[in-house]
Amino acid sequence: MIETPALAVVVPTFNEAGNVVELLTRLRAVLDGIAWEVIFVDDDSADGTGQVVCREAQTDGRVRLIRRIGRRGLASAGIEGMLATCAPFVAVIDADLQHDERILPEMLRMLRAEDLDIVVASRHLAGGGIGDWGRERAWASRIATKLARTVLKADLTDPMSGFFMLRRDLLAELAGDLSGIGFKLLLDIFATAPRPLRCRELPYTFRLRMAGESKLDAMVVWEYLYMLLDKSLGRYVPVRFIPFALVGGLGVLVHMVVLWLIFIGMAGGFVLGQTIATLVAMTFNFFVNNLLTYRDRRLRGWQLLRGWISFTLACGLGAVANVGIATYLFHSTPAGGGWWVLSAVAGILVGAVWNYAVTAVYTWNQPRRMGRI
Repeated sequence: MIETPALAVVVPTFNEAGNVVELLTRLRAVLDGIAWEVIFVDDDSADGTGQVVCREAQTDGRVRLIRRIGRRGLASAGIEGMLATCAPFVAVIDADLQHDERILPEMLRMLRAEDLDIVVASRHLAGGGIGDWGRERAWASRIATKLARTVLKADLTDPMSGFFMLRRDLLAELAGDLSGIGFKLLLDIFATAPRPLRCRELPYTFRLRMAGESKLDAMVVWEYLYMLLDKSLGRYVPVRFIPFALVGGLGVLVHMVVLWLIFIGMAGGFVLGQTIATLVAMTFNFFVNNLLTYRDRRLRGWQLLRGWISFTLACGLGAVANVGIATYLFHSTPAGGGWWVLSAVAGILVGAVWNYAVTAVYTWNQPRRMGRI
């Protein structure tokens, strides 16, 4: 009879081929005597990570692989991996060997013995440490931790931890409301929970990466901020509307710079300058939104041309709506005072909402998928 696993270890991967075999060797050693399985969730790595996992799975039935096509993201990969098991306890651990797998048995013991929802491995608890981090990374981590406390519903020493274990019942309770954005799944879980979670922390020391390259880049910062916005303001407004509006504000600056260059700097006509500036600003807005706001639905290749055309058409109609609403309100309100300002703002808001709603449907109209933003 096949033994049902009590513990599932979920390992999100992207280009981690050099670490798979060593991680499995360590898991087999520390989980001896425990019924377990490991689920690698690979975002279609180009370095053969999936093939390495498959080779290991052929000789060890506890090893499983989920290969994701067309979507990426550590948090969403973790969610998919946890939902793919029926084990009552689920752990999430990185594939880069920086997390100390030796504390997995103690995490499981605590969950079994105590009335807990989740056990978090902490670098900042007494007995733990951040290892050989540089000053900039340590500083960035402190800033990110302070920001995390704005949405956190627990007193954690390490809310940025990517190493934790929970009861699968908790995941079933929260899965439909998790954002799956970015790389901090633990913070997503705590910010989503409608009640205070029963939690304990265990110290561990963060280790050096064994093989492969770090995935930390500027986009990681954007995804983190995006997730914080989703958890703090997402209940009031569509979270994509916030960066969409911010990009629109930058587009206004681009518009004015181009207009000044043509109309003042090159002594061109105002109509010519305004026309070119409008086209340049719309193009700027389209590509920045494609890169950031709709990163999980990013258009590529020939889809970029189709998307740009639909975006400029939608925004052109939005400009007409902007002017129409503003003009109507201006002529319908008392003269003088600040009514002209309110009329203009109302027109801008109507135009922005129109642009967001229409382009979400006709420009970036792919089905929503969990993954990087």
